Amino acid sequence: MADDLPETSELAAFVAVVDAGSVSGAADELGLPRATVSRRLARLEERLGVRLLRRTTRRTALTDAGTELYGHARTALAAVGEGWAALRRADGVPRGLLRVSVPPVSGELTEVLLTFVHAFPEVRLEVEVSTRHVDLVGEGFDVAVRATGRLDPGLVARQLARFRSQAFASPAYVERHGVPSTPEELRDHACLLGFDRGVRPVTWWPLLDGGRVRVDGRLVCNDMDVLWEATRQGLGIAMLPPFRNEGLVPVLDGVVGADTRLALVYPEREFLPPAVRAFVDHMVVAAPRMD
Repeated sequence: MADDLPETSELAAFVAVVDAGSVSGAADELGLPRATVSRRLARLEERLGVRLLRRTTRRTALTDAGTELYGHARTALAAVGEGWAALRRADGVPRGLLRVSVPPVSGELTEVLLTFVHAFPEVRLEVEVSTRHVDLVGEGFDVAVRATGRLDPGLVARQLARFRSQAFASPAYVERHGVPSTPEELRDHACLLGFDRGVRPVTWWPLLDGGRVRVDGRLVCNDMDVLWEATRQGLGIAMLPPFRNEGLVPVLDGVVGADTRLALVYPEREFLPPAVRAFVDHMVVAAPRMD
């Protein structure tokens, strides 16, 4: 029933409380009395029949239901804002909030992101650096940069670059431990591992012929800088992209590795908001080529 749907003001109060961390902070941000924000939040919880926030004297925390609603609420509010802005301004100038998720290879993308900020002063850019594959729609992200060979269905992908990740070790490690001559011999070596889709430790490495080999290691980390530094210091063998292999020795060259593409992904939409379109076009033109 349409009468059961939350009002925009209630969703705005909820999102503001989450972002500010308190009802008082949300009231300051919205320019409303604290009692008004509390009333709207209570009305939203009553309408939905669930508790969205746990409130104590010191902090406000999301419940599971609140976490589920938060991303959808931000997306809905952004859509309302975009619609209102479109009615008021039909000039197509990129403006408003743009939420972007990028992987830890973002060091190679820093200059590109900053040139976008310079070029579009009316866009507020929020960038989250994570190996986690965010739910773009559910968590309210507009665009994600992903270094992956797999793409989720329902997303549009624009390729930025292609590269081959390979196994590398430092000269010092090779001198002390030698190198495996077959993939199976990796089990006798210290491997430095990342996380699969940012969720669980990697337990296998891909082979270029399409197979894979099980691996185990003494260090698991989702930060590429940490893995590169650990490799450089001779702590083990790591799977690294070509732009992180300076001074390192290839291991099982031509055998262990994966062809990966750096892609820009965003939900399918018939009409992209100007800020999203500007970001996509900017990244495709300016992103570093790592072929």
